[in-house]
Amino acid sequence: MFTTHSLSPSRLIDVVYQSFHKIKDSRTFSGKPRIRLVDHMMCGLAIFGLKFPSLLKYDRDRSEPVIEQNLKALYHVHTPPSDTYLRERLDQVDTHLFRDPFKKIFAKAQRHKVLEDFAFMNGYYLLALDGTGKFSSSNVCCEHSGV
Repeated sequence: MFTTHSLSPSRLIDVVYQSFHKIKDSRTFSGKPRIRLVDHMMCGLAIFGLKFPSLLKYDRDRSEPVIEQNLKALYHVHTPPSDTYLRERLDQVDTHLFRDPFKKIFAKAQRHKVLEDFAFMNGYYLLALDGTGKFSSSNVCCEHSGV
């Protein structure tokens, strides 16, 4: 992984948390919200970071002591929402609000020269993206595929 302390996974998660924590919840309440918006957003990140294969698996496992501890200690989640409530709340968040933490992490990676190994052609970065779940075929044949 990263050798620089400021690029450790826990530090990068903290950067995201600080950005998400600043986002104002647009809902109105007479008291405190039952589950904070930042908890929803950090759970969304945790689902990827903790490699849950689905939202249903997250929902089933979120109350297990080890998962609950990881959500609190690593992702700063006080109250993990259900998968349905998570989807409902995140659907209401304007996606441009996710740009700030992305830019901060990208800038850190640039400053620490982590991205230099990924520069490919004419200064563009190489990005591995897996779209096999959406687009796949067992019938694709061409002279370059070896099939």
